[in-house]
Amino acid sequence: MNMISGDVFLVQLGVHIRQLRERKNLSQQNLADMCNFPKSTIARIERAEMNTSVKTLVKIANAFEIEPKELLDFQIK
Repeated sequence: MNMISGDVFLVQLGVHIRQLRERKNLSQQNLADMCNFPKSTIARIERAEMNTSVKTLVKIANAFEIEPKELLDFQIK
């Protein structure tokens, strides 16, 4: 089993969230409004500048209309 660092995981999570957001044609502001967050929260998550909570991930998943586990379904590069 290969272990990954938390920093690598956060970077890939941010990339994945940005890709999902762009596929839905949402701006960071649109997504932030849907989640009732400041835009800076979305920007910081996408840039891996914050270790987000599970509650935040659930709100983002709900905005995307996907299961929360789908936010974590990505390949580590």
